[in-house]
Amino acid sequence: MSISLSLNTHGKDRIVLTSLNWEPYIGRSLPNNGYSYELISEALKVSGYSLEIIFLTWDRAMELAKKGHTDGVFPAYYSKNREKYFIFSNPIPGGPVGFYSRTENNYTFASDPRENFAKAIEPLKNLTFGVVEGYVNYVPFDEANYLKKQYTISDDLNIKRLFKKQVDIIFIDKYVAHYIIAKKYPWYSLELEFIKPALEVKNLHIAFSKKAKNHEAFVEAFNKGLEHITQNGMVAEILLKHGF
Repeated sequence: MSISLSLNTHGKDRIVLTSLNWEPYIGRSLPNNGYSYELISEALKVSGYSLEIIFLTWDRAMELAKKGHTDGVFPAYYSKNREKYFIFSNPIPGGPVGFYSRTENNYTFASDPRENFAKAIEPLKNLTFGVVEGYVNYVPFDEANYLKKQYTISDDLNIKRLFKKQVDIIFIDKYVAHYIIAKKYPWYSLELEFIKPALEVKNLHIAFSKKAKNHEAFVEAFNKGLEHITQNGMVAEILLKHGF
């Protein structure tokens, strides 16, 4: 369920998080708001907490949580830089991330990018990369200041820009790309492709705001609940239910 941005109080038994529409992991149009919402909600129930969310753009979701206007943000990738503002929960399953391009270009890496990214990206270094503003992607890519990157507000818009040849390559979660293309732009499917291999498989976390009251208790409660529903098989059931 989504809630009003005017909500700025935190009940003892309620955790308020910002999020984004990031199908197939989380979204207002998904059954029960998606896999990650259902999993997090069930884990928090174990410790007696209810979950409420505010759907925003990612930049706005991060900013509100960072300032402590909500208890945190999810699903979030861990990064060292974010530790200044957030304490991270134990992980839940995420997906493979990497590059999408137009099939006609047949772009390939020079070598395995997981072993030496700079060497592998050499044939592609003069291309334009589409990136979503505020995302943590893949550390060697994020640190590659020699690459030309153009920023936008969403994966959906990035896919459109790739199809329209406004960028050459985009960085994206493979499952997110598959979902967006299949559900919204099926005519893109023969013209866009994932460049193998995936750069890494990213876990997802709740990033609890260090400015939010009781953030340490919240992360402890979630981690305890997650362990419980993992052991009793509920996590596996939720994954299967949502097609993961």
